[in-house]
Amino acid sequence: MFEGAPSGPLVETAAPRVTLRNTFAHPFDSAIAAARTCYADHLITPEEITDKQRLNIGAATFNSGHHTVFQHATFEFGLENVSRQFVWSFLHAHPFYNSEQQSQRYVRMDKVQAYVPPVDLYFSESAKQIYEQAIAHAWDYYRELSTLLITDARAILADIWHVGPNSNPKHIQKIERSAEKRSIEIARYVLPLAAFTTMVHTVSGIVLHRLWRMSAATDTPSESRAVIGAMVEEVKKIDLQFFERFGTEPLEEIPELKSTGSNLSQGEQFAREFDAKLEGKTSKLVDYSPNAASVVANSYRAVVGLTQSDCSDAEAIDRLLNPAKNLYRLETLNVGVHAPMMRALQHANYTFAKKISHTADSQDQRHRMVPGSRPLLTLADTREPDYITPALLNQNPRAKSIYDRAMHDAWSAKNKLIDAGVQPEIALYLLPNAKSIRLVESGSLLHLLHKWTMRTCFNAQEEIYAASMDEIAQLREVHPQLSKYIGPPCHLRANITTPICTEGSHFCGVKVWLDFPNTPRRI
Repeated sequence: MFEGAPSGPLVETAAPRVTLRNTFAHPFDSAIAAARTCYADHLITPEEITDKQRLNIGAATFNSGHHTVFQHATFEFGLENVSRQFVWSFLHAHPFYNSEQQSQRYVRMDKVQAYVPPVDLYFSESAKQIYEQAIAHAWDYYRELSTLLITDARAILADIWHVGPNSNPKHIQKIERSAEKRSIEIARYVLPLAAFTTMVHTVSGIVLHRLWRMSAATDTPSESRAVIGAMVEEVKKIDLQFFERFGTEPLEEIPELKSTGSNLSQGEQFAREFDAKLEGKTSKLVDYSPNAASVVANSYRAVVGLTQSDCSDAEAIDRLLNPAKNLYRLETLNVGVHAPMMRALQHANYTFAKKISHTADSQDQRHRMVPGSRPLLTLADTREPDYITPALLNQNPRAKSIYDRAMHDAWSAKNKLIDAGVQPEIALYLLPNAKSIRLVESGSLLHLLHKWTMRTCFNAQEEIYAASMDEIAQLREVHPQLSKYIGPPCHLRANITTPICTEGSHFCGVKVWLDFPNTPRRI
């Protein structure tokens, strides 16, 4: 099917488009006014700031590391024509941002739109042809798989919802829409990391300074510099001094790259060693607070002013975790850090090693209070295909065969580029969403509870659901006292409040709360 020219359309590419949607009117003067307020007898306004204060206070605060004053200014950007590799590797690799990103799970990717580096910087014409054909072929596989998998998804969903040919037409239509979403959710695994995305992205002023400074410390330094540079230029248009007064420039020397060679065999060895330590799990508990239960109980008593004779450890833990006693557990607003008693859960910490796909990790990393150490793919690359296969594909031999071929083609094209002298930074854009990501992730029980509540819902992404189920099962082994009331919202809310399911019209169709965690997830 894929001999010669690709059957799909040519790759559509464009320069990143950066729009400054919303911002402060006077970001720099607002920062100086905030700094002055610390030492004034009244609230200083931006209109009061003088040139002398801009010069002296600006330099004094920025150069001495007193950066909170530059955090007040917030910039809301619209980003278009940026790659998903750039977003994963850089924009979402830290906790201090907010994003609303176009979903490949629910939006069909009809157009072949992807990042293509400038030929004069990175490519020969022959290498560019390999690159663009690989992207076009990936979209061919995407279309084929999304069509092929609809039948399987439809059959499973119809059985769950008890829908047949004679059912209400509205119910049949709902199943059709859901089946299409499930099929593109799985088919997206073959799309390349170069695929374009669109997003609204908001950062504070100091974070934008840091992004610009660190834009080369990533798997996508060229794209990062272009996009962050464009964001900086947009800010300069409304307040030139916010950047010009300090003259920050991207770091040129990156310690990770300086101290580590790019021998691809290292990536292969790292992958084998990491996978062996997982012992077949998606996520493996590798470290935890050994005295978590007693520390959490003591912390609760410290908040409410009780002695151990007044409130035993078991009672303290029950008051914290039992949703029938602690109504904070039923909140969908995630008020944990604002609730005095819930802060006691911050003192129990857990670390997991996990292996999920690039596309799953792009969602997993949005749990910013459960941070991870993620790989630089340029240093952990493998010559052999190294990918995750979703469950729905394993149930369809024809689809699985097509999927495996797509994986082989992606790695083959990537290897050809590297063998031709193309920098790994560029070649890795051809890897698929299915690419295995191995990471170490840590969080407090407070923030893990929020994550596990969201990600043990049957609507959660398949791999993150599997990882979360692995994690809470291991929590039961080491800290059974802390694991009794963990699960999806419906599990927590049943027999206490309504609605039981918080997903509304997106209810999965399965009464998970009746037998969690034993209810099988079929799709």
